[in-house]
Amino acid sequence: MQQDILINWSPQETRVAIVENGAVQELHVERALERGLVGNVYLGKVARVLPGMQSAFIDIGLERAAFLHVADVWQRPLAGETLPAHRSAAAPAKPIEKQVFEGQTLMVQVIKDPIGTKGARLSTQISIAGRMLVFLPQDEHIGISQKIPASQREALRARVQALAGESLPGQARGGYILRTNAEDASDTELAEDIAYLRKTWTRIREASLQKPPASLLHEDLSLLQRVLRDLVSEQTQSIRLDSKEQFKVLSAFGQEFMPAAAARLSHYRGERPIFDLYSVDDEIAKALGRRVDLKSGGYLVIDQTEALTTIDVNTGAFVGARNFDDTVFKTNLEAAQAIARQLRLRNLGGIVIVDFIDMTQPEHQQAVLSEFRKQLARDRVKTQIGGFSALGLVEMTRKRTRESLAQLLCEPCAQCQGAGRVRTPRTVAYDILREILREARQFNPKEFRVVATHAVVDMLLDEESQHLAGLSDFIGKPISLRAESAIGPDQYDIVLL
Repeated sequence: MQQDILINWSPQETRVAIVENGAVQELHVERALERGLVGNVYLGKVARVLPGMQSAFIDIGLERAAFLHVADVWQRPLAGETLPAHRSAAAPAKPIEKQVFEGQTLMVQVIKDPIGTKGARLSTQISIAGRMLVFLPQDEHIGISQKIPASQREALRARVQALAGESLPGQARGGYILRTNAEDASDTELAEDIAYLRKTWTRIREASLQKPPASLLHEDLSLLQRVLRDLVSEQTQSIRLDSKEQFKVLSAFGQEFMPAAAARLSHYRGERPIFDLYSVDDEIAKALGRRVDLKSGGYLVIDQTEALTTIDVNTGAFVGARNFDDTVFKTNLEAAQAIARQLRLRNLGGIVIVDFIDMTQPEHQQAVLSEFRKQLARDRVKTQIGGFSALGLVEMTRKRTRESLAQLLCEPCAQCQGAGRVRTPRTVAYDILREILREARQFNPKEFRVVATHAVVDMLLDEESQHLAGLSDFIGKPISLRAESAIGPDQYDIVLL
């Protein structure tokens, strides 16, 4: 699999597209004024403790207070005890009201961006990501990425333990997690990463002693820098950036911290916009729509809500197979590939419910599930998938740390308030008739004037003209109409003259 990374930079926005075998698979967007918070370390102040929810609200200087659950409160392990990387994997030892109190100052790290009406989610276990290692300053544990072969893990662990043991006097050794690209790292590279991470942690601790509560202590790398740290893999053939100035900055950063990744970086000088090479802007437009057409003629319908995402698979115009079972099976196989891509492309997270077309043969169900799991295995974000339920649905989860593409680029419609629907002209016309009758009982104007859209006015003058005339006779007042194109399709106003 060949992978290319395209970076479109402007002062207001950075856009990154990951292209695999000629098709856009992932899109990352970071705006200068809306930069993500995941990885940032703050000096927070406990604003409120909620024992009933086993959580606390922490003021970190944002518009909304951030959220700290008891499972994310780091606890110092007892002698001989090894805690998991995240406390959620084990039962909390103490209730939250015995660990934090209102007014307390805490060093916290954002583990999930604010999404919708929810504030950021925090953890008191700090982790600092480097090129090859993740530093856990509060732990002594050394973990290894599951993608590194088991045969190499013990040797790598021993090497890191030896290097980490060479700490400066008065400094805790800390814990580490070896990232996937540490598999072939030399001792010199690992030692440099350890030194960089410890230096960063020292700066954070010093800032925590000098700055007031609700202050930012450490900001994670920008999207431009995270491309080299997080998005480059063995399959990456090239990284093309269309800004000469940012190319120099990123090259210098890469040469210092990630020379192997920086070696694949190049400055794009083409006349065409870089995203036009693979029609990335067209893909973005498609990724914001509900319907996704399949090559066979079938299609997907994707609906994203605050609680979950539903994906419905339909055969559409596909009638190519000899019998209906084969048609359904081939549509579902193609849909499994397309759904896995759409999850990455749209950055959909949380609970996902997939309604594949009903299949009567168990072997077809297993083949579709196998293909779906195979495609999801290419996703860098953690996913979990179950089998077919009794209702023929597939339930899965995809870890959500940042806003989806639609949440980032779109906002609720001002007319429908996010409902996705507006009332018909006839419905609005009937609302107007009822409102006139209601106001006629309270007021005594000379005339009622209705201001509405052209469609509503035409409805009242044509199909509902008899009802309008009957109402005018009943209340004993004239009713005039005025069409206005500047108002919404289901908005109107009744003026008393």
